[in-house]
Formats: sequence, structure tokens, C-alpha cells
Amino acid sequence: MTHLGTVAFASVVVLTVAVHFAFIGYLVIGGYLAWRWPVTIALHGVVVLWGVAGLLLGLPCPLTDLERFARTGAGMAPLPPQGFIEHYITGVWYPERFSTAVQVLVLAVVLASWVGFSIRSRKRPADTSGR
Repeated sequence: MTHLGTVAFASVVVLTVAVHFAFIGYLVIGGYLAWRWPVTIALHGVVVLWGVAGLLLGLPCPLTDLERFARTGAGMAPLPPQGFIEHYITGVWYPERFSTAVQVLVLAVVLASWVGFSIRSRKRPADTSGR
């Protein structure tokens, strides 16, 4: 493979990792962002559903699959079989033994954001300005 091809694949790896972190960040705080931009709550719902389904059902993550493919093309070491979260977050940001606690905490943060969104939505007067 040419140097340009290797660089292209490595760029895909970097971009995929960035998007993956953004996705996880949005999963955690997206409900709070919807307090400011209410139309985004549906997107947050989809992201949370995907995250929960992936966790509970073990669904393959397309971003993880893309990173694995791009790492091979870039000649990089493969992503461990456990995947993105276990490689970049678990054991790096918090000890592995706290995985369940972190998942429960994330769920509590999401639920709190939705409760707050619901309360704020009921208090907000109807917007007739067209914004």
C-alpha cells in the first residue's frame, strides 16, 4: 500500500475515534442539551436506545467495525476484541471493576436529564415566534 493510502486509513481511524467519543458524550449529556434545543430530544432518544440496545443485546457497533477496518488498512495494531469502550475508556478513565457502577451512573444522568426536560417543557410557554 502507498504511503498516501496508509495516511488515509490512519485518518479514518482518528476521525472514527473522535466521532465515537462524540457519540458517547452526546449519549451522556444530550438530554441536557435538549433543555436548550428541545428539538434534539428525539435524536437523543435514538442515541440512548442504540446505546442501551448495544449494551444489553451485544449489537455490533458500526463505528467499532469501521475503526477495525481502518486500523488494518493503516497497518496499525488491531483494536482488542472487547471493542472501543473497553480499549479507550474502561481501565483508562475508571477501573474495570466499576463498569457496572459507571453504566448505572450514566443511566441515572440520562434519566435525570429527561425528567428535567419534561419539567422544563411543561413550564415553557408555547413558542409562537417561529424559532
